Amino acid sequence: MENGCLLNFLRQRGGALKEAWLLSMCQDVCEGMEYLEAHSFLHRDLAARNCLVDERNVVKVSDFGMTRYVLDNQYISSSGAKFPVKWSPPEVLHYSKYSSKSDVWSFGVVMWEIYSEGRTPFENHSNLEVVNEITRGTRLFRPHRATQLLYAIMYRCWHEKPQGRPSFSELLEDIRKLAENPD
Repeated sequence: MENGCLLNFLRQRGGALKEAWLLSMCQDVCEGMEYLEAHSFLHRDLAARNCLVDERNVVKVSDFGMTRYVLDNQYISSSGAKFPVKWSPPEVLHYSKYSSKSDVWSFGVVMWEIYSEGRTPFENHSNLEVVNEITRGTRLFRPHRATQLLYAIMYRCWHEKPQGRPSFSELLEDIRKLAENPD
């Protein structure tokens, strides 16, 4: 892809991107994830570093190395398997239990990465500290470029229980409404 990975794109151009572009990037990722969810795939490694940006700045979900096809929307990983701690919900951190709702959590972190212009989530925290913080209920702060409404969408992705998180189709609806009426 012409513009490389989303993470580097944001770090290089973040300040120059208008809010509408940032929201459009979130929508692109959400559309890709809605497609995977509808076809019973779990990505399990959704992060800005695993999305690519084309010549028109359209973002595509990529890196399917950890992706699994599931029949019951659930996958339990073998113990000792590596996973991206700073993008993972409590059920993955504690039980290695994946579902489309664990991808939703990661999507919230990707939104945070987009609106923080490529910062690392929980920077200056070790993986163990992140596990402890998430377990205590700590969540990522609102990036300065994210409105309260947008942060509310992000925050819903980080509900402690998977069933409390929206589906990708619900998130897509919320993002589209926000794009139509940013105020």
